[in-house]
Amino acid sequence: MNVKMEGFLPEIAPVPVPRPAAPQRKTEAGQTGSFQETLRKELGKEALKLSAHAQKRLQERKLALSDADLQKIGRAVEQAAARGVKDSLIIYGDLTLVTSVKNRTVVTALDLDTAAGRLFTNIDGAIIIR
Repeated sequence: MNVKMEGFLPEIAPVPVPRPAAPQRKTEAGQTGSFQETLRKELGKEALKLSAHAQKRLQERKLALSDADLQKIGRAVEQAAARGVKDSLIIYGDLTLVTSVKNRTVVTALDLDTAAGRLFTNIDGAIIIR
């Protein structure tokens, strides 16, 4: 039996469902950015890291940084980042630190006696913390 039922039932046409756009947030500069961009920036503000070289220098020179010290240095790095600094020299008490602001990493550490008379290059910002 060959029965055709064309036209008997209406055809179901696909209805496009509009997908809501991702919410946009205003960034510090007043520009809008996606959630992922904002999340990536916020995650970039994680704790300050010490490179293996910096850790080795701190141990060799018998220098220690407490959590409070790292927080102060981290805030200074955030301030430098807000001003567009990429690599900075931080003087903190008797300690001199060369930091990569972009990577939030202390690259090397020296005490003031070792740092005295040295020339620091490729630095575009300096911060003195008390």
